[in-house]
Amino acid sequence: MSNARRLAPKAPRALPIALAGALAVLLGSIVPALDGAMEREAQPERVTQAIALPPPPAATAANTPRNDWQTVRIASGQTLGSVFADLGLPASTMHRVLEVPEASQMATRLRVGSELAFEIGADGELKGLRFDQDESKRVQLAVSEDAIEREVIERPMERRVVIAGGTIRSSLFADGAKAGLSAAVMNDMVKALQYDIDFAQDLREGDAFQIVYEELWREGERLRDGGVVAVNFINQGKPYTAVRFEHNGQQEFFDLDGRPLRKSFMRTPIEFARLSSGFGARRHPILGRMRMHKGVDYAAPTGTPIFAAGDARVKFAGWQNGYGRTVILDHGNGITTLYAHMSRLGSYRVGQRVQQGRTIGYVGTSGLSSGPHLHYEFRVNGVHRNPLTVTMPKPEPLTGTALAEYRRATAPALAQLKRIEGFQLAAR
Repeated sequence: MSNARRLAPKAPRALPIALAGALAVLLGSIVPALDGAMEREAQPERVTQAIALPPPPAATAANTPRNDWQTVRIASGQTLGSVFADLGLPASTMHRVLEVPEASQMATRLRVGSELAFEIGADGELKGLRFDQDESKRVQLAVSEDAIEREVIERPMERRVVIAGGTIRSSLFADGAKAGLSAAVMNDMVKALQYDIDFAQDLREGDAFQIVYEELWREGERLRDGGVVAVNFINQGKPYTAVRFEHNGQQEFFDLDGRPLRKSFMRTPIEFARLSSGFGARRHPILGRMRMHKGVDYAAPTGTPIFAAGDARVKFAGWQNGYGRTVILDHGNGITTLYAHMSRLGSYRVGQRVQQGRTIGYVGTSGLSSGPHLHYEFRVNGVHRNPLTVTMPKPEPLTGTALAEYRRATAPALAQLKRIEGFQLAAR
């Protein structure tokens, strides 16, 4: 009751306010209407025509069946069969896919990190499979109940030339990394110059290098480093230059005069090892008495690959007294080389031919040895020679049209070397 008495007197005051609001709304609708009518009278009459619109699509994106692509990166221990099983795809489908030759080859080459893309339909069935046949070709399979259609997609590779340079302050690879060079590029540089520079013992602080190499790109994405095109290495003040050139169908490195850098023998048949004992008289580390050391020793971790110093035929491969596991190569013309203390032998057997640079065994400590290393001997007509100082025959240089083509083809790379060398000199 008390609430009703308080509210009743407010009604008369609210009525004028409500009437004023209604009047404002009415005027607001009348004035624009009058303005619109005046504008229509001033404008010319418009002619309109009906146009038939196309019918709406039968299905929208929301209810259209979709196929999903799933990318799988192969992990350690995974096989194609386990990938199919993980995706809920039957083995019978995998066997159908493997009838395609490229797919069968892909399955045998699967490695950790390989990528496969699967297109799986809304019904859970395989509709497509995509994989790289190699760096420049991609294979795409369209799978249906009746057949499997195959398409090979070309993916052009682009080679970009990159230049870099550095100075040896701590180690070859550490200073190469500071210059932005990968281990693969540094390895390629070492292989180009290994006949003239012993990278195990000849490097000195202050040595410098300028290098021109390739990067491989595909569809705007950098894949990896390519090979070395040219390199200039200043070792103990003496410059050594190697330039890549294709001759007789093979890529080789030549010096500035067009002479092949590949010698008949590698000066050091092992990469990045430390010279731990030289040629000559010394106290034997096991026997403890003075005796002639008829070769040189390279200390390296167990399992480090050992290379054939030159083209040869395997004369011996097995255990030989204090040498332990040993390989002896016969290079012809009375020259033989010996490689001792291996942890295991390579795949070459007695009588087989082996090419220079091929792996013939692995560093170990078999026989009379105080630690893992390679003992390497160089013999001429049975007489031991110092492998580090023996004179190696030089190959003949290019001549005539071959030399002219070499100079024409390598001029851009040499100009790039000069360019980076100029930058380094200006920065000093």
